[in-house]
Amino acid sequence: MEQKLQRLLETTRRLLRRGAYSNLTKLLGKIHPADIAHLFRYLNDKEQPLLFGLISEPEVAGYVLAELDHAVSARLLAQLNKQQILELLQNMARDDAADIVQNLPEELAAEILGLMKDEESEEIEELLQYGEDTAGGIMATEIFSLREDLTVREAIQALQDAGDVEMVFYLYVTDEHNHLVGVLSLRQLLTVSPETVLRDIMIRDVISVRVDMDQEEVARVVEKYNILAVPVVDESNKLMGLITVDDVIDVIREEATEDIYKMAGASDEELLLGYQAFKIARLRLPWLLTNLFGGVITGYLMWRFKVTIRDVIALISFIPVITGMGGNVGGQSATIVVRGFATGKIDMSTLRRVLLKEMRVGLIMGMVCGLTVGLVAWGWHHNPYLGLVVGIAMTVAINVAATMGVLAPTFFKRIGVDPAIAATPFVQTANDITGILIYFTTATLFIRYLH
Repeated sequence: MEQKLQRLLETTRRLLRRGAYSNLTKLLGKIHPADIAHLFRYLNDKEQPLLFGLISEPEVAGYVLAELDHAVSARLLAQLNKQQILELLQNMARDDAADIVQNLPEELAAEILGLMKDEESEEIEELLQYGEDTAGGIMATEIFSLREDLTVREAIQALQDAGDVEMVFYLYVTDEHNHLVGVLSLRQLLTVSPETVLRDIMIRDVISVRVDMDQEEVARVVEKYNILAVPVVDESNKLMGLITVDDVIDVIREEATEDIYKMAGASDEELLLGYQAFKIARLRLPWLLTNLFGGVITGYLMWRFKVTIRDVIALISFIPVITGMGGNVGGQSATIVVRGFATGKIDMSTLRRVLLKEMRVGLIMGMVCGLTVGLVAWGWHHNPYLGLVVGIAMTVAINVAATMGVLAPTFFKRIGVDPAIAATPFVQTANDITGILIYFTTATLFIRYLH
């Protein structure tokens, strides 16, 4: 599959360079829209509009826009005239259209909404009221539901008459005020008497989510109960929309990507900036500056212990391994905690057990690594006390690093900051500082035996 997409990308680029647009139009007509969307990830800001302009079918263009990052889709649309934008948005699901409109310049977005039919613009404006990362922001509003007082025969007829609405294997049942009261499967509908009333066979315990629930929480609900879709309700339990498993997969991918970028001190915005070096550097610099100042503090601490270093120059040999191991262990613990928070496997109620577990693991790893590096120091510099100092410092530093890896993300989460931010830049910097302090404090205590 990857080889096929690679060949497709090479062919597309070659045709774009040659200006063979008619050939490229024919090629796009034979490609699945998802594969066309895949090509955009590897094209620059000049190539993307050219390729998008060659998609002849509005339905295909709408599908491609829905598959792209919303900011990229908005940028492509902004280069078209208003009538073209309107036509493309009308060929998309309302939730995808709302996400793209949200990323358009405000003035243009207002004009487009004004040109839409009243019903369409109202639906999109309603979706725009919800946060982009909430259940309301990702739900489909064109949802099929059945009244609880219908018979099975009437329900099947309604199902056959249904138009282009979001539908899965579950059928949601509502009362006369559109409150969600039950759910049943297609199999249930087809295996009972046609005169049976839906309220008599529906399952009343419906798994649903609120419109203001965070999309990560929605993904956890779908994962926990192994369902293909989840209905979205408001505070009065009125059925507002539906989130299907394909939307959930997108959420999981987006959130995982975002966490990975943050843990590296970067941002997923870089993907939208293409090759704009100065803008990308501006996104990365804050966290690099955090490490920079952390390094300066570490250097200052070493300067404060200059007498200890001068008297026992052999101590310099183990500075990299003390700080490096602490940073690695802290990063491992932080990654586990951040991912645990993201998946819901770790929360404040289980945090104490996680902390104690990481401390025990840190102690075991610290003792093994401390013993190893202590023996190396003894054999290298022929001083058992130097081995003892290095071994103790390594043991304590690793244990502290493991503890820091749990506490730092927890602190960030408590103050309302995404804990992924703390995973690498903050934890590594903090562990460098604490590692140096532990190492040279231990060395100073044993200074008389190290000469």
